[in-house]
Amino acid sequence: MPDTRSSGMHIRVNPEIKANVEPILAAIGLSFSDVFNLTLNQIYLKRKIPFELSSTQLTENGYTPEFEAEILAAAEECYTAVANGTAKLYSNTAEMFAEWDKEDDD
Repeated sequence: MPDTRSSGMHIRVNPEIKANVEPILAAIGLSFSDVFNLTLNQIYLKRKIPFELSSTQLTENGYTPEFEAEILAAAEECYTAVANGTAKLYSNTAEMFAEWDKEDDD
């Protein structure tokens, strides 16, 4: 029979990250303990950290600075097009996809 006793641990986490992650975990029905245990089990089974580690610094949104800059530049292009009246606007997504499909056919 497996040993079902548990061992307590105390860990320190960034309170802002904890506050931001807590509702995400709650939405999928997991606690911090569940995630920690899942991670430890994966380390044990795979003999490695179960996610990619990188020295790349990520922005507060979780992107590399370069990718975030690309997203912001694209958003700025959209805002400019809307502001100067050159943006193509659609009433709904069906209309947009229909035009895209038409362009694919051409």
